[in-house]
Amino acid sequence: MADITAILLGCQNPDAAIRTQAEQALAAAETNNYAAFALALANELGTEGRDLPVRQLAGIHFKNLLVAKEDSLQTAKHHAWMNMDAQARSNIKAALLASIRSPQTIARHTAAQACAEVAAVELPYEQWPEFLPTLMENVTSPEQSDQVKISTLECLGFSCERIASIEDAPEIKPATTDGMLTAIIDGIRADRPDAIRLSAATALRNSLLFTKKNMETTDERNMIMTAICEATQSKNADVRSAAYECIVQIAYQYYDKLADYMMTLFNLTTTAIETDEEKVALQAIEFWSTLCEEETDLIDEAHHCQMNGIPLTRQCMNYVKGALAKLGPLLTLTLTKQDEDWTSDDELWNLSMAAATCLGLVASTVEDEVVAVVAPFVQQHIQSENWRFREAATMAFSSILDGPSSETIGPYVNQSIPILLGALSDPHDMVKDTTAWTIGRICELHVRSIPQETFPTLVNGLMAKLLTENPSVSGQSCYALHNLATAFAEDDAGQINGTNALSTYMKPLLTTLLQVTDREDADENNLRVAAFEAISALIQNGASDCLPLYQELLPVITGRLQASFNVSVLTNEDKERKEGVQGLLCGLIQVLVIRMEAKSVMPHADNIMHNLLQVLQSKNATCHEEAFSATSAVCDKLEGDFEVST
Repeated sequence: MADITAILLGCQNPDAAIRTQAEQALAAAETNNYAAFALALANELGTEGRDLPVRQLAGIHFKNLLVAKEDSLQTAKHHAWMNMDAQARSNIKAALLASIRSPQTIARHTAAQACAEVAAVELPYEQWPEFLPTLMENVTSPEQSDQVKISTLECLGFSCERIASIEDAPEIKPATTDGMLTAIIDGIRADRPDAIRLSAATALRNSLLFTKKNMETTDERNMIMTAICEATQSKNADVRSAAYECIVQIAYQYYDKLADYMMTLFNLTTTAIETDEEKVALQAIEFWSTLCEEETDLIDEAHHCQMNGIPLTRQCMNYVKGALAKLGPLLTLTLTKQDEDWTSDDELWNLSMAAATCLGLVASTVEDEVVAVVAPFVQQHIQSENWRFREAATMAFSSILDGPSSETIGPYVNQSIPILLGALSDPHDMVKDTTAWTIGRICELHVRSIPQETFPTLVNGLMAKLLTENPSVSGQSCYALHNLATAFAEDDAGQINGTNALSTYMKPLLTTLLQVTDREDADENNLRVAAFEAISALIQNGASDCLPLYQELLPVITGRLQASFNVSVLTNEDKERKEGVQGLLCGLIQVLVIRMEAKSVMPHADNIMHNLLQVLQSKNATCHEEAFSATSAVCDKLEGDFEVST
């Protein structure tokens, strides 16, 4: 075929015309002679002395011969490869395997990826018998450099990852997984350099998807677990972190095989959480989060089996409950490791966030038993002079709200409300943010435990934060008010009496929340959306004595929708903001119309429909959906008068 080097160089040319011509030449070469094209790419990748960017590009193009995002195209590419002459495939594979031993890092790494794609196609069908022996020799032979061993282990890891991602592929034969595992375990040995151990640990994590037979065999399972546990003691943090990732994967896939190793894993993970670097501690916490999820599922399964008279096939070992006395205090202490430079829009995963998530999962798993373990920390530190401990105690309390019964945690909720309301004015933003979130969770999960006499203070306290605090705290206050309003959804007394506890505060709440939607920073932290959702919840759950207020509000909201059409749009961001507001206003009109009587809607129907039809002229699916829903509400409300009113 034509000079592949020149064509690949053309693909990198800044001149668009030359680049297009080169890309067309590559496509033509693939179509006209697939086998020759694949071999040319493999040889280009493996030819020493050629430009490294060209070699890398050759490997990437080869990889793309076998990779596609769509399953149907992926299958077609795999069929094209397998339909190639066996000898041609053999020549290509030999060139790729040789490239893994290249002295150039880029070439080795790219070859590892290319080999993995071929392995993903052929190994499930017991093809390519030279693959594993060659890689095993690379890993074990003293003649091969550490760099070659690293690339080889990368190839094994890539291969496992790619095989796992292919749907409907035949199950890998035990002999193949044995060969992979032997090479990987050799690479993770304690006497190997850190870089090799890291590549081996990563490959091992990916290979665990195929090692069910090995994990069923005690000696082989012991070998795997010993290698992983030894790697957690490496002096290199990356190796330790990768080893704990393997432990997390084992907890997920082989929960029923953990019994013999739990004491060791308990000691390793708790020590790592307490003393190791963040990247390692995060994985150790993830181990317990994974155990919680597994045990919650098993508990649910057991309950389902018991209710339906079905034999239980899997047993929950209650590892989390057994570790609670140590794990609970350790997680609460970890909550104090917040980031110094925290901001309300910070989405980075860190130790305190991981600990809070894990503690929440623990609460869901052990339920009432978590309260006695965590409550002392909360009570001791929720009013601490140190903001870290105040925030950690508040977060700990919030984290255990979902799981325990109201009978168990209710008394603590009752006692906490005055303290939490005071903490809404804490000098530290993070404490205020977590406090507002916690109040919202209480309103969602344990609203009946809130003392009736504190209701006015609670509503006024949250309302006071809507306009004066940063968007995060104000947004959490909206969330709390939303949940508080939702708690009145089944308020039978309100339906009978025509009023409820919200009625007194409805007008100032709606007025203030509408002002929140106009804040200059309302786009931050989804504040505007949170305010609209709170308004909607209040309207939906207000008593009948609020209907006159809704009648006043409907033309105001319709007027806001009408005014939105005149908002100037200079950027895509402006357009998205405008259409987002229009969708929210349409949603609010729908809620108001549903709650109001037909005779109160009728005078505004023409204006409402005029604006809704204008919304439908925009090119935004979300706006259209909200406008159609509002239109449907008007139609249902007016029934036979709908045609006349429009």
